Amino acid sequence: MKTVSRLNTTGLLKRSLLALLLTPALASAADRVGDFSLLDQAGYFHNMAWYNDHAAVALLVQANDSAETAAALPDYLALKQQFADQGIEFMMINPMGRNNREAVAEKLAEWGVTDVPVLMDDARVISRDLGIDRSGEVLLFDPSSFTVAYKGSVAGAEQAIGEILAGNAVSNPLVATAGSAISYDELQTLVSNEPSYVNDVAPIIAENCASCHREGGIAPFAMDSHAMVQGWSPMIREVIMTKRMPPGQLDGHVGDFINDMLLEDSEVQTLLTWIDNGSPADGSNDPLTELTWSQSKWAFGEPDYIIEVPPQEIPATGVLDYIHVSVPIDIEKDRWLRGSQYVAGDRTVLHHTLNSLVEPGASRRGGFLGGGNADQANITAYIPGAEPRLNPPNTGGLLKAGSVLNLQLHYTTNGKETTDASEIGLWFYPEGEVPEKRMSGQCACIFTPTWTNIPPGDPSFEQQASVTIARDAYMHSFTPHMHFRGKYMRWVAEYPDGSSEELINVANYNYNWQLAYTYEEPKFMPAGTKVTAIGAFDNSPQNPFNPDPERSVPWGQQSWDEMFFGAMSWQWAEEGGD
Repeated sequence: MKTVSRLNTTGLLKRSLLALLLTPALASAADRVGDFSLLDQAGYFHNMAWYNDHAAVALLVQANDSAETAAALPDYLALKQQFADQGIEFMMINPMGRNNREAVAEKLAEWGVTDVPVLMDDARVISRDLGIDRSGEVLLFDPSSFTVAYKGSVAGAEQAIGEILAGNAVSNPLVATAGSAISYDELQTLVSNEPSYVNDVAPIIAENCASCHREGGIAPFAMDSHAMVQGWSPMIREVIMTKRMPPGQLDGHVGDFINDMLLEDSEVQTLLTWIDNGSPADGSNDPLTELTWSQSKWAFGEPDYIIEVPPQEIPATGVLDYIHVSVPIDIEKDRWLRGSQYVAGDRTVLHHTLNSLVEPGASRRGGFLGGGNADQANITAYIPGAEPRLNPPNTGGLLKAGSVLNLQLHYTTNGKETTDASEIGLWFYPEGEVPEKRMSGQCACIFTPTWTNIPPGDPSFEQQASVTIARDAYMHSFTPHMHFRGKYMRWVAEYPDGSSEELINVANYNYNWQLAYTYEEPKFMPAGTKVTAIGAFDNSPQNPFNPDPERSVPWGQQSWDEMFFGAMSWQWAEEGGD
């Protein structure tokens, strides 16, 4: 009985301490919060580490119904006018978790604010960890140490900024304010209930992480047991806070996609609360150890036909020219293609491939970015991070006997000699079955004739390209392609009736994850719809992947140059050619 009583007391004490830690008013302004990333009210991505060339990021706590925010705003904007060019970045942060970006944008317009983004903390964990407990207060966040240097009134922030810029410690880091109280009741409840590894955490890991983070998977470590997840929990916390993982680059407020790779707000709250609680185990079984995975490299079972790409010997170092190969497809009769999968022989060196299918007797090469013959089979290329997918039901293209697949192979060296022997699996419809539908599409691309060089040091250089959809169609997917300076890509539709709509926002483009983002339900595009892809490049020194921020960047095939492809796939509403 004494042992049980002691355990119960310990558990109660732990929950009480966690509840106290969750109370922002008790947090020290100098506590290390860690790096974090949020989207703003317009869907633009902000990572605090990107601002580490600034002395501080000044965050005004914004709430639409807060008189204190409105009252503090003039003095806050005056601070911006005074210090923005001295190394202080000015933003607001909305900790309310109401998923009301449009309303926040309307409030900014009402206030006449056009140049201060509002970071939308939908999951509210970051606001809690920052110690935000009043609307209208100001935080000075150090983007190098990831600590809060000051929290309090706008008036006190002016003195604190002066001390920070002088290289001194902030003399009064906590100043009481009288703004409306902000509570975190749902997080308090989550802490009190203590998320269960077996019932709450493991299912999230299994659904969102384990398919890559497994033995033999593409991720650098496995999440195949509680011990592994617990051991990696500090890293897991960091990548969730910064939105590095899962590798969802999308703005979840725009469109519904089957492969958005985003965590729900409630899942973020559950995972981070469990990690902050010490990542404890519970229950008698470990769901992650019970997961099983196919040992086959093929996603859809053994292919009906395998294209063997000629093996390529890749040296340890050096810059390699593109390699062009032609591979005959030796099938006895024409077949309708249902799907395909490119399996890289060595994905550490295979950068990407492009291909075109040449039918017997034809001299014209098919386009790899869509817009070619919709009746022709479309054999997948290799793109980093892309997942194999079959065509939609009753949809396919004809692969004629005697066709030749031309491939353009781009390799990068990795420090050791290797051989890449890739394969492409093909899956056909049963003989005699002819799918009724075809995939079509086009690319909003920029090539050398219309390319504008990216200026040296430019942190957000935009370019755009448009296509007009000739007939009624159903949009299926979008695939962005840029190189290491790629920052974001957004597609906007302008409809014939004069209205417009954002279709997708790849808010945090990552070269390593170039997915074909596919609608849950294909979206109708009336004839005459103009679709514009708007992409930006970060050629600043703050971009850690930038090969040379001092360079004026041209279009080019190598990664230190740049490209702009905004590829789209659709089906015509009524079949009958392009």
